[in-house]
Amino acid sequence: MVYKIKYDEEADVLMIIVAEEGKLSHAEEAGDLIVHFDENDKPLFIEVLKASKIVPLMVQSLAKKEVSVT
Repeated sequence: MVYKIKYDEEADVLMIIVAEEGKLSHAEEAGDLIVHFDENDKPLFIEVLKASKIVPLMVQSLAKKEVSVT
């Protein structure tokens, strides 16, 4: 599976597109993550808010093989 990744520097939002097809139905927010779903509850894309802060922490956690990001 190939994911497209886009970054909006002005909004500091990283978007990970997981599906090219599907009609946006709803979204669920979990802290600084927003997952957008289609009408069949399949994820279409994920937004990471405050990406310049969160993404480096995620990378550091992966390198240390930790599972939590604060």
